[in-house]
Amino acid sequence: MKLSQLASCIDYSGINMESDPQIVSLCHDSRLAGPGALFFALRGAVTDGHKYLAAAAERGVAGVVVEDGAAVPSGIPAVVVADARLAMARIAALFCGDPTAALPLVGITGTNGKTTTTYLVEAIMAAAGMPPAVLGTISYRFGDTVFDSSHTTPESTELQGALRTLADRGAMGFVMEVSSHSLEQKRVDGCHFDVGIFTNLTRDHLDYHGSMEQYLQAKSRFFSELLRPDGVKGRRRAVINLDDPSAAGIVSLAACPVITYAIGQQADVRPLRFSSTMSGISGVISTPMGELSITSRLLGRFNLANILAAVAAGVALELPLEAIGSGIASHTTVPGRLERVENSRGVTCLVDYAHTGDALANVLSTIAEIATARIITVFGCGGDRDKGKRPIMGRIAVEGSDLAIVTSDNPRTEDPAAILAQIREGIVVPELAGNLYEYSPEELDAGFERKGFVTVADRRQAIRLAVRLAKPGDLLLLAGKGHEDYQIIGTTKHHFDDREEASRAFAEISP
Repeated sequence: MKLSQLASCIDYSGINMESDPQIVSLCHDSRLAGPGALFFALRGAVTDGHKYLAAAAERGVAGVVVEDGAAVPSGIPAVVVADARLAMARIAALFCGDPTAALPLVGITGTNGKTTTTYLVEAIMAAAGMPPAVLGTISYRFGDTVFDSSHTTPESTELQGALRTLADRGAMGFVMEVSSHSLEQKRVDGCHFDVGIFTNLTRDHLDYHGSMEQYLQAKSRFFSELLRPDGVKGRRRAVINLDDPSAAGIVSLAACPVITYAIGQQADVRPLRFSSTMSGISGVISTPMGELSITSRLLGRFNLANILAAVAAGVALELPLEAIGSGIASHTTVPGRLERVENSRGVTCLVDYAHTGDALANVLSTIAEIATARIITVFGCGGDRDKGKRPIMGRIAVEGSDLAIVTSDNPRTEDPAAILAQIREGIVVPELAGNLYEYSPEELDAGFERKGFVTVADRRQAIRLAVRLAKPGDLLLLAGKGHEDYQIIGTTKHHFDDREEASRAFAEISP
């Protein structure tokens, strides 16, 4: 497309073109620039893309989009804007043929539950005859087309390119996890959402947002701005979890009609009755379209909340109740979300991505409802991330377990011992002192009888210890990494998969 065509979809304060070049690609990294590219100079927390305009020019870019027109090298066609990220999102959508304009798009935001809810909405839409592509934490996929996901929600150029590819492969809609980072950085501003879902808001990403207020503000933008009906999509709906304390504020800000869901509130979508066992969830749900009987292999109360969110999304899309129920029933598991590791020891071993205090508390309360014997939890906290949640997670783990094994997650560039010490601060407190014993790894050679915890820095050894200690009937939870098949130590990714490690440990220990 011509640069002038692309510029027509944005507001700009200046444009400098002696010629109107043909644009063949988009980029925001000067190292990926080349002839025919349009380079966006983005200002970030670490660096400023304007510093790389000369490098982009040397690589032969056809034009640039900047916030500072004075920084543009002589002779380079330039478009000057107030917000380069917003301009990039809108131009990327136009450049890729605006893939979400003609297909339904469901976006899901919240601290926990996003991934599971995407899988459930995917199943519902497929049951309704409109199989969607899914973009999220685990992958971007449709049918046999799968891209690894570098971010929950990628930069707008990559996002729109993926949407275009998936639509061309036959996707009849999209389901997308929408992260708070992507909302603040306007990565999804070129997307046309039909439905936006809010699952919950609990402590996470404060290393980036700085405070819960700013975190909430980033999430709220989805509903106050991106769900506003317009000429592309005049009918939009917000789906809000009334059980979350932040719900009322988000409902008040919503720029479109709202459908609410809840377990404990009088919401539009709510359970009239339900049961939760080791086999799954069943019940009857009230919806604006009538009552719906559901069955699911998913476990626990927090997954009932995810089911309600997906049902509400189906209602928002005006899909038949039969398809909604069929989709819920057909979905069996989400990688790394209470995923079972089969073994011959009679131990229920579950791997879960829970890496926030709220997520870990939800998982532990869920398994406490169905556990028939002891609960052993292996968990850690990631490095170079919010340090404040470490003692919180430590306390939650020991309170919800018979034995908590504190270990490394992805330490990244932090000292693992320092991370473990901060977790321990939430465990070794006066109110727990009389009811909690701190074991050494050597003491556990003889097993354990008292409620307590142990610190084992090496995650592989921590998992092996947990497997060795688990007896038939025990429930073993490996929390924090879920679907991840790597561990980041320093700046290097090493192959590491909790599921593989647990399977290997079970195989090595005879029944």
